[in-house]
Amino acid sequence: MPKFAANLNWLFTEHDFLDRFAAASKAGFKGVECLFPYEFDASEVANRLSENDLEAVLINAPPGDWQAGDRGLGCLAGRELEFRESVIQAIAYASAIKCPRIHIMAGICGSEGKEKFVENLKYASDACAEAGITGLIEPINDIDMPGYYLTQYEQALDILHVVGRLHLGLQLDLYHTARMGKDPEKAIKVCGNVISHFQIAGVPDRHEPDTGDVDYDKLFNRIDETDFDGWIGCEYRPKTNTVDGLGWLPSL
Repeated sequence: MPKFAANLNWLFTEHDFLDRFAAASKAGFKGVECLFPYEFDASEVANRLSENDLEAVLINAPPGDWQAGDRGLGCLAGRELEFRESVIQAIAYASAIKCPRIHIMAGICGSEGKEKFVENLKYASDACAEAGITGLIEPINDIDMPGYYLTQYEQALDILHVVGRLHLGLQLDLYHTARMGKDPEKAIKVCGNVISHFQIAGVPDRHEPDTGDVDYDKLFNRIDETDFDGWIGCEYRPKTNTVDGLGWLPSL
């Protein structure tokens, strides 16, 4: 059975952020992920991980000015320096907390964004390689994030092929896959060993995985049939409180 990681920006929000590490550990998780941890000192996060016997499995690179509407910098022309600085910051932070994966968000731009995204990803993946870290790209549905450049797993596979770097992989969120009208089971099969990280949530309401239209037990079996040995991030919004909603978990 796959390994499950708690996303600390979505789960255990009954607690202050730094207290969520202990809550996740108490619930049985061995891995955690988070979106943008940069407001917290990396040494403090590393301490919380160590104290609670947890592994950091994924963080996002800084996305630009989120409040102003930025959703990543990867495909944005004219902001290359800011993109590179965000990658350097993410690598430094990930190295400090021993996190092996960084999600590099594409951003909101038109169809002309591919060339810039590829150029930036070559830089990012080379920088990640030097640090022993894997960069990831993730298709995100355009219902939850209108205008986001990268929305389809086929599009992501094409970009990965063009970039052609070993330290760049696919983050496949099965919730986003289904919200785009795609078959998650087919996506697992087609993407194969390019997948470095999974994420899940119920469809369409993004609650616990057993509350929606997707048969996750079937998908977990499909993942088991592959060579995937990484993590599945639990990036959903609990209907009530986190612990009461964990009955869906097949194992930790």
